Amino acid sequence: MDDRIVFDDLESLSFRVDRRAYTDDDVAAREMTKIFDRCWLYVGHESEVPAPGSYVSRDVGGRPVVMARGSDGVIRVFANSCPHRGALICSQSAGQARSFRCPYHDWTFSNQGDLVGVPLPDGYGPGFRRSDFGLARHRSDSYRGFVFATFDPEQPRTLTEYLAGATEYLDLIADQSAVGMEVIQGAQLHGARANWKLMMENSVDIYHFRALHKRYVSYIESLGTMAPRRRGGFARALGRGHGANELVPAAARPLAYWTPMFPPEVRSRMEATAARFVERFGAERAQRITGANRALMIFPNLMIIDAIGITIRKIDPVGAGQMSITSVALAPKDEDPDIRELRKSHYLTFLGPAGFATPDDIEIIESCQRGYLNRTLRYSDLSRGMAKEVPETTDELPAREFWRQWDRLMHDGDDDHEEAHHVTQRAERQGAQRR
Repeated sequence: MDDRIVFDDLESLSFRVDRRAYTDDDVAAREMTKIFDRCWLYVGHESEVPAPGSYVSRDVGGRPVVMARGSDGVIRVFANSCPHRGALICSQSAGQARSFRCPYHDWTFSNQGDLVGVPLPDGYGPGFRRSDFGLARHRSDSYRGFVFATFDPEQPRTLTEYLAGATEYLDLIADQSAVGMEVIQGAQLHGARANWKLMMENSVDIYHFRALHKRYVSYIESLGTMAPRRRGGFARALGRGHGANELVPAAARPLAYWTPMFPPEVRSRMEATAARFVERFGAERAQRITGANRALMIFPNLMIIDAIGITIRKIDPVGAGQMSITSVALAPKDEDPDIRELRKSHYLTFLGPAGFATPDDIEIIESCQRGYLNRTLRYSDLSRGMAKEVPETTDELPAREFWRQWDRLMHDGDDDHEEAHHVTQRAERQGAQRR
């Protein structure tokens, strides 16, 4: 049997994915070693550890880690595991600490990762050195406040090199405040009984908006905002598996895009904010920052959706048929309190796990996962827009970019396969980005 998963044929304008990619346990296990153990993975935002001693703990790529700002002000990412016998050294999701203590034997570590306390040290021989037992530190870096780590000691690319064209979109998000962006306190933790890649595809799939989210369209239209029948914008492949959609807003944007969804008394203030962005960045860039929605996919498992709110969505695999999802809201630090309340309210209304959109999305991807049980149908089709020089937001170029990188990494070491991948990737990208 042909073991290929991705069938990418530019000549016939066909792009298919074997549904084994979503259901096969061996594929899921291979993803962890070939992708999650090797890529740069999103850990968190610098604003989550704002002061020396602050920390957050979470799973990244299936591994428990701690992101801590040390007493020296430096942000580090550590393995959340005692180097003595392996217990978690931090069981709280967030907090402030000068040190971390392992509950098993009371080994204590500074917030910079150094072993500073060992009970009954005379039980160890003369060769025992505390410096050999500090917390394992993962290579980490940040771009515009977004912190990533890699578990691959031979990762050849810097974070900026890895992000490739995604930096343009991170800049559009980070530039929404001259004093910086911050994660709003609180997170949504939920999951879905479906393969993680289905949520990645769904998050850059604008084609489904009117079909799947009819209730939300009716809701915003009842408030006086007419969702565009044909949403202007474009899809982009950003290299290394990253992709984005940029489009005309279907609703208001808290930064500086007023529609009747928002109270009339904030309109003049939002328009004044938009004018300040024109002064700061010029008309074209200001329009992209304040007057356009975007969905940014950073390979392998990060989605940032910048619309009626900004959500940072980390999507983690749990075997072949399940995922966990962590979502937080991002906002300008200097946002007016009443605008912040509008942002939070409408963020939860649309993007929250009990809002209009997310339950629809989870229900449909779980439906896909169940549908894959009928193995008569072997492939899913992702060829929409392949014939276009300028793919629209309803086309599937970002998903194809994801799958091409997935395919390359899963076959790493096959030089012929990698070269074929780059040829097809370049060919479509050159056509798609001639604007």
